[in-house]
Amino acid sequence: MKVDFSDFSRRMDKTLDVLADNFGAVRAGRANARVLDRISVEYYGQETPLNGVATISSPDARTLVVQPWDSKLLKDIQKAIQVSDLGINPQNDGRVIRLVFPQLTEERRKDLTKQVRKYSEEAKVAMRNIRREGMDHVKKLKKNGEITEDDQKSAEKDLQDLLDKYIKKVDEALAAKEKELMAI
Repeated sequence: MKVDFSDFSRRMDKTLDVLADNFGAVRAGRANARVLDRISVEYYGQETPLNGVATISSPDARTLVVQPWDSKLLKDIQKAIQVSDLGINPQNDGRVIRLVFPQLTEERRKDLTKQVRKYSEEAKVAMRNIRREGMDHVKKLKKNGEITEDDQKSAEKDLQDLLDKYIKKVDEALAAKEKELMAI
């Protein structure tokens, strides 16, 4: 009997998606609108993502321009960017907010590398937890007599292989992001 691991695989895929979002939010010296994805402002009593209340454009490689659809939001957007972990001071000219990304220093590159390594380790821990839940599921099936001991061993090996495959994807994503950080 073959144990179905599609749910565990889907959850590991979701973990990879979260990792990609986390990596996208790490600014790598270039202006990238994705760094603003995590920032939200209060708009009519609701926390709304920044891209839901403003147009974000990149006029050059080191600048982002945030133009709110409602000019009353300028101060709220500026405050939200200031309290975020971006490390950029927004410049408000009364109509738009400009974010100028400075050239990355060697120290900042090292900090960002530590940050992306932390994100990748969190993803690995989450995947290991998913594997552990899968192992518990297999043991429960064995205890209930739904699978044999050989099926249990086979299923546990399959789960470990699944984890190894996803850990390799995390390591590849980490290597690519570190290379990107060091190339700038």
